[in-house]
Amino acid sequence: MTTETTDTITIRFFARLREELGAEQLTVPAQPGLTTGQILAELARRGGPWAQLQGSQPVMIAVNQTMAKPSTAVQGGDEVAFFPPVTGG
Repeated sequence: MTTETTDTITIRFFARLREELGAEQLTVPAQPGLTTGQILAELARRGGPWAQLQGSQPVMIAVNQTMAKPSTAVQGGDEVAFFPPVTGG
């Protein structure tokens, strides 16, 4: 059971990112003015596989299931999803 409050932001990882990071979901404290790009930068500072969040491969972002940009502001209670671009053929 997940305990979500409006004081935290839920971060979810999908597809290749979930496997390579070894994490499906985590939470971070909500801070005024926090953006998705700042979340990516903070997670990338963990190093190792986390560094790919700001590497050469693009990472797609969604906030509350709507596509977003690194400049998108988030607030407590939001769900932020990071996932690799989908390719097809």
